[in-house]
Amino acid sequence: MATHRFQLIGAVGVAVIGVALAKTSAPAAKLADPTFTKDVAPILYKNCTVCHRPSGIGPFSLLDYDSAKANLDDIHDAVQAGVMPPWHATGPHGVFSNDRRLSDAEKETILRWIATGAKAGDPKDQPPKPVYSTAWTIGQPDAVVSMPDDFSVPASGTVEYQYFQVPTNFTEDKWVQAIEIMPGAREVVHHVLVFAAQPPPANPPAPAPAPAAAPGAAPTPRPAPLFIRLREQNFMPDGNRQDTLHPPPRNMGSLIGTETPGNNVMVFPQGAALRIRAGTLITFQMHYTAHGHEMKDRTKIGFKFASAPPTEEIFASHFFNGGLSLPAGAKDVQVPADLGFGQPIRIWGMMPHTHLRGTRWQYTLVKPDSSTEVILDVPRYDFNWQTYYMFAKPLDIAPGSRIHAVAWYDNSTGNKNNPDPTKDVKWGDQTWEEMQYTGFLYSVPGRKVK
Repeated sequence: MATHRFQLIGAVGVAVIGVALAKTSAPAAKLADPTFTKDVAPILYKNCTVCHRPSGIGPFSLLDYDSAKANLDDIHDAVQAGVMPPWHATGPHGVFSNDRRLSDAEKETILRWIATGAKAGDPKDQPPKPVYSTAWTIGQPDAVVSMPDDFSVPASGTVEYQYFQVPTNFTEDKWVQAIEIMPGAREVVHHVLVFAAQPPPANPPAPAPAPAAAPGAAPTPRPAPLFIRLREQNFMPDGNRQDTLHPPPRNMGSLIGTETPGNNVMVFPQGAALRIRAGTLITFQMHYTAHGHEMKDRTKIGFKFASAPPTEEIFASHFFNGGLSLPAGAKDVQVPADLGFGQPIRIWGMMPHTHLRGTRWQYTLVKPDSSTEVILDVPRYDFNWQTYYMFAKPLDIAPGSRIHAVAWYDNSTGNKNNPDPTKDVKWGDQTWEEMQYTGFLYSVPGRKVK
């Protein structure tokens, strides 16, 4: 079986990676002092400047020596504290196709450059600066679906989550090779989740009668279900939405795209694609943050279509525990969710999602023989840097297996991000409420694409 690889492209603010080296440590005696032009610029251009550039989401540019030199303390502190890049899963390099971590050698080069005086170097050694377009990263989309109207984000205060459902107006199924989400006012868009749902038919056809079995023949067994929802956990209770101008629709469907710091584009490999059905409705879940002055946003999503039907169809799905309950003041609350499999499936990527009280995630594959394997461990979950973790080699899962997901929460006063540690917390769409939600991308080995 040929293994595909995902390419996940995002606005990744990768300035530097944490490593515990002293700021004043001396370089190795036999090594020449690193310079910006020869040693550091190639690292920054490859990993950092997609965010750290003029008009990027990074707080300063790293395209030029002068701007990097002016921010040495911030660069060093981020290296030493390990707060960059926005990557929070464990595992060696090579497990994830979108791993944003630098190599140990690259980290050491940046730190030695700072420790030895941050020398500029010979301009002839500097590689060409990357060129960033303000247009679509994926190129001109074949189709664009936009919020119907501008939404005014106030200058101050808390903005409830807003939901906008828009028809695609696709009259036929579309095979999607790439997806990109483009905020209209990036300064005030904290993150976007995009869902796709096919509306039910106005007059659903009556089910066809089952063929009569031949006399004495054994009944035809029903095929095993693809997914087995374990425990009575997957429900979505209604929340208090009285302050939401655009409340969530009843049926949002499956998550197909995210726009967060570090992630706004997904490109599928040749031979694999996501199908958007005719008549699909797109829902934008918008999280806005006031930024000192009123701004208007009209976010949109662009689709690039595959040049030919794929050999492998990618599906988006999710599982969650809508019955979570976090007692007031509780520091380390575990909330599980389980998903079983009745048929073989192939998982390409997973995205854990909680709100401000979520602290970590762990996913364990429990195999039919009861042996276990941790397939994703996120010990430092960060609501501000949500990531779709894409496997370099997709996970082939045998029927009879299950994924056991556990999310940990801190509802105590020790959580500096906790909106109110005196309140019990249950499921809800708003940031001060909570979720235990996992989005995942999968395919079915051997299933013919129709």
